[in-house]
Amino acid sequence: MTYDNILRMVDDPDVRDPIKYLRQRELVHYQRFGDALRIAQDHMDSKNFYAFNPSFDK
Repeated sequence: MTYDNILRMVDDPDVRDPIKYLRQRELVHYQRFGDALRIAQDHMDSKNFYAFNPSFDK
């Protein structure tokens, strides 16, 4: 929301372009974190999720 507010107030392309980039990067990071969280939650019951797995250490 902050990026959108800045974009509404600024007309200079030298300011707008980096702000647009930062806004897009923020969205991508949010999406990737959500993907990583979903993957971790999907594998919570997996034997290989935990730090110690005797079958892996053989």
